[in-house]
Amino acid sequence: MHALTFGGTEIIEYSNVSDPQLLHSTDAIVKVTMAGICGSDLHVYHGRETGLDHGTVMGHEFTGIVEEAGPDVKHFKKGSRVLSPFTTSCGECYYCRIGLTCRCEKGKLFGWVEKGHGLHGAQSQYIRVPMADSTLLPLSNDLDERKGLLLGDVLSTGYFCADNAGIKPGNVYAVIGCGPVGLMTIVAAKHLGAETVFAIDVVPERLAVAENFGAIALNPSIIDIKETILQCTKVRGADAAMEVVGSPAKLELAIDLIRPGGTLSSVGVHTATHFPFSPGKAYDKNLTYKSGRCPARYYAEKLLQEGVVQHYPIEDIITHQFSLQDGARAYEVFDKKKDNCIKAVLHTF
Repeated sequence: MHALTFGGTEIIEYSNVSDPQLLHSTDAIVKVTMAGICGSDLHVYHGRETGLDHGTVMGHEFTGIVEEAGPDVKHFKKGSRVLSPFTTSCGECYYCRIGLTCRCEKGKLFGWVEKGHGLHGAQSQYIRVPMADSTLLPLSNDLDERKGLLLGDVLSTGYFCADNAGIKPGNVYAVIGCGPVGLMTIVAAKHLGAETVFAIDVVPERLAVAENFGAIALNPSIIDIKETILQCTKVRGADAAMEVVGSPAKLELAIDLIRPGGTLSSVGVHTATHFPFSPGKAYDKNLTYKSGRCPARYYAEKLLQEGVVQHYPIEDIITHQFSLQDGARAYEVFDKKKDNCIKAVLHTF
């Protein structure tokens, strides 16, 4: 089959690789119909995250159709339309039972193979999904496939970020970064009842989308962000800041924007080895800091059940679509935000 594989820093290769096979009775083979390029893929692409084996199939966002199911798969069969979170989960361990599916004791991240161990990713024509019953979710025929793709990662992650911020009506919130996850964080914050959400970014086109989702756009290249938020909050600061970029500078901005007793909710993938703020600064702010990988399987199921994904035009953030064969160019366009790219997806057939 064809797939996009990691060839080194800023090298994405369109490769012929072996078709995945069932290795366990609970596996499923999924024919990938749509795959996303995630901002966290760029950490590997640029060498900020290291250890990935050359030849690893990239990507962890996908929808598809079950091609083959192991004999112990009960909830899916050949032809089932599915979406997937970006990690596998067993559904039975302590972490799965408390909803922290991203830390499943048996779980793995799609698109990460290191020293020969791990799982190949979804930017391919087919993918093996371990523990299929507790990893995959059904994608109904009446749900737009683009929504299903976003639900498996960026919408769930955005909702997780907003949830951790402790959204309350009447409070003031700041979202730092208006890429795909940031825009979905705005959608989630508004859904949870936030009335005032500031969206912070330097890309005008992304700020325009943020405004369409109900946020107040702030461009730090034009205005003083901290001063603006202080003026709007009677010099208190934001009740919570939501950082989605994975940048030390953005974490530092976040803590500067929040009031004493406020919350910093961070879902950006951080690769730095030290915090940009000191324990003393956190102490002086009475800071509540919440961070980590989103338990996407838990949130995707929750959002499906509550009908959240159906009510918002989240698919509007998908601005660019490419063939799998054009994957290297897709990475470049997404990475450099060419042609006002916000979110890029791949069609594998």
